[in-house]
Amino acid sequence: MAQRTRQIFSIRNMFLVILIVSFASAQLSEKLQAGDPCTSKTNCRSCIQTPKCAWCMQLEFGETKPRCFQPEHAIPLYCPEGFTINPDTEQTYIGNEMLTVERHRLQSSGGTMVSGGSYSANSSYGSSFSSSSSAESGGFSSAKGSSSSSRSGYGSSSMSGGSSSSSGGSYSSQGGIVQISPQRINLQLRVNEPHRIDFNYAQAQDYPVDLYYLMDLSKSMEDDKEKLSTLGDLLATEMKKITSNFNLGFGSFVDKVLMPYVSTVPKKLEQPCDGCAAPYGYRNHMRLNQNTTEFSSEVKSAKVSGNLDAPEGGFDAIMQAIVCKDQIGWRDQARRLLVFSTDAGFHYAGDGKLGGVIEPNDGHCHLENGIYTHSSIQDYPSISQINHKVIEQSINVIFAVTASQIDVYNKLSQHIEGSSSAVLSEDSSNVVELIKGEYDKITSVIEMKDTASGEVKITYYSACLGNGPAIQTNKCGGLKQGQTVKFEAEIVVTKCPEDPKDWQQTLQIYPVGVNESLTIDLTMLCGCPCETGGPMTGDLKCGICECDNQFFGRKCECSSQDTTALNELANCRADNSSLECSGKGNCVCGVCECETRSPTEVFSGKYCECDNFSCDRFAAQICAGPDHGTCVCGKCECKHGWTGSACECPASNDECMPPGGGEVCSGHGTCECGKCVCKTTDDGRFSGKYCEKCPTCSGRCAELKECVQCQMYHNGNLYENGCDTNCTHFTPKSVEKVEIDESKGEYKCVFYDEEDCKFTFKYYEDLATKQILVEAEEKRECPPKVFMLGIILMVIGAIVLIGLALLVLWKVLTTIHDRREFARFEKERENARWDTGENPIYKQATSTFKNPTYAGK
Repeated sequence: MAQRTRQIFSIRNMFLVILIVSFASAQLSEKLQAGDPCTSKTNCRSCIQTPKCAWCMQLEFGETKPRCFQPEHAIPLYCPEGFTINPDTEQTYIGNEMLTVERHRLQSSGGTMVSGGSYSANSSYGSSFSSSSSAESGGFSSAKGSSSSSRSGYGSSSMSGGSSSSSGGSYSSQGGIVQISPQRINLQLRVNEPHRIDFNYAQAQDYPVDLYYLMDLSKSMEDDKEKLSTLGDLLATEMKKITSNFNLGFGSFVDKVLMPYVSTVPKKLEQPCDGCAAPYGYRNHMRLNQNTTEFSSEVKSAKVSGNLDAPEGGFDAIMQAIVCKDQIGWRDQARRLLVFSTDAGFHYAGDGKLGGVIEPNDGHCHLENGIYTHSSIQDYPSISQINHKVIEQSINVIFAVTASQIDVYNKLSQHIEGSSSAVLSEDSSNVVELIKGEYDKITSVIEMKDTASGEVKITYYSACLGNGPAIQTNKCGGLKQGQTVKFEAEIVVTKCPEDPKDWQQTLQIYPVGVNESLTIDLTMLCGCPCETGGPMTGDLKCGICECDNQFFGRKCECSSQDTTALNELANCRADNSSLECSGKGNCVCGVCECETRSPTEVFSGKYCECDNFSCDRFAAQICAGPDHGTCVCGKCECKHGWTGSACECPASNDECMPPGGGEVCSGHGTCECGKCVCKTTDDGRFSGKYCEKCPTCSGRCAELKECVQCQMYHNGNLYENGCDTNCTHFTPKSVEKVEIDESKGEYKCVFYDEEDCKFTFKYYEDLATKQILVEAEEKRECPPKVFMLGIILMVIGAIVLIGLALLVLWKVLTTIHDRREFARFEKERENARWDTGENPIYKQATSTFKNPTYAGK
């Protein structure tokens, strides 16, 4: 009885548990569907690409519960663990060599190095390192252990059981140099879930240095060259105070041997200036080595050259010095410095067109016997190309330039990673102090960069040399040899690439100018394994049935052998995912009856998948009109004589033939869709309806100019020196007026000479003799001569005469005015005069009296 009672209670308890679970599941379903970002996801891929969401791939899951849910809010029985897809971020160390400075400290403190890449110590160094260990970073545990592996590439470290070779930029824990740790990590990361990786950097003591001195050897740098030849030993001495392993190399440059960069007169090509060597683009004089005596000798023996324009071809030289790794002698295990010395500006991409060079710089090495062979074939590189190669080869460029150019190179260094600029004295006497100072600046600052794609964002944090909290920064200064800087890199996959092949990426975090890096093999968790099928899931893909040819329906419940309405509907579908009759018709007895929009627009095909109005159009007409083609199932079927996606192109090349006959597009282009697409060649760019014109082609005008001047007009550079010897292949014919006939292959040339006189000639080829014939106008068009002295004297005389005339006019006017005033005065005086007759009533003021007593005595 007691046993039966216990069974009843057990059944009741089970029933209560089922009710509670069902009620909780219903409540959870309602809660999840209210404002939950997971519930709206309808497939596994979009579900796991949403942070904190998981997918349930159980087949009999129920229609009321969302398959995509938040595990942290779900009850345990919501979806069995075996059917839940919820990938976690996982980090595994592949290469974790100890820093060289830390290894030296460990050895000096009595620590021992254990095989397999791990270390132990009797001091308070900290935790041990192992290439097969798991580590915890940023709150995520890399609980999956990893085995040793190897890699190569940019700043790579090659490891196998804790050891590695020293070639190819790889270092080992048993003597090699390691400045960044760890070296390689496998990382599996979900979208929009940040993950932090800790890594350390420390500059190794006595680190090798390669210094390649690239010098402008134009004429203005002659005194700098002489001074540099005496400073080779001093430079090596100062650098060896920093490192005992110092290599020195030397190269020079001038410019492209083309007009207008250098003079192409034969004499100038041999000796552009007194005591100068022939011009050249770039030359590697000395491969990197430790022989300072050879450096001084090479610098002293190198001759200066000359060119015409102020900017130089330094970018060609920089590119070759960077990419020709074997010829220059760059070492993988060294700090690479390229010192660029000049007193002038630089040509960059696009300037080559001035000399007729239009092929872009390919960024490859073209050195043969130390000479750059593609100087006149390829254009100058761009600033971005230089920056790309500097980053790729981990080279620090130091621009040592004169004070007049320092502003330009300061701006240039802002666009080239790891570069700097400094003022070079007029004779380069301060070059040793300059290089040493710039090297100290470079090595005292560490800046972290990465090669992450647009879908990955990396943010850096560090306390640098302080003990406070880490702040967001990728740059630390004030470093000295042996000091360790700790960084944290926060990695976020912002979105999943559309192509699943891009879900696997390899990126590097590297110190600028240092040939080492932390390589991260990143796996973006953007898809579900069940979506691709396989032996574990069979036809079940993430909880959705994929039926074979024998069945159809949401759960593959319908058989194709049944003669039912479902069978008829299946015959009206192109595949299991499509609509009946593509949604453009009705299924009647297993056959599609297609709709008709209008008499001219109809659907067709077994599944109504085709139409006659969605083809490409030309000139607002389907298939360019009924005369050209017809629209069949969304594609144009062209009639005879027409081609193209819209039947818009004639099949023949008749439209591309010149009216007078000849080759298609005059032999200077290709016929595409009835129109000539003209080519661009080394001579110039062709244009015109039949590519018959070439306004940028120089022809032979410049070649014939000097000889026409000396033979016809008795002037020019060759008139007094070499006219008889250099101008024997033709004699110009004198004509009154030059007129050309392009159909006969005649070319007109117009130039101005030193006297600013215009002279015109034409040349053409005699088809019979294959010789060049030249006709020149007998007279030049010169501006009229002006007698400047006569004009000046005439102007002075005119000014004097005008002055005298003005003085005479002034004198005449003042005289006339004075006379008029005097006459007026006289007239007024006459009118005011009194009558001079005696007035009888007038009595004078004085009277005379006689004294009667006066006796006259």
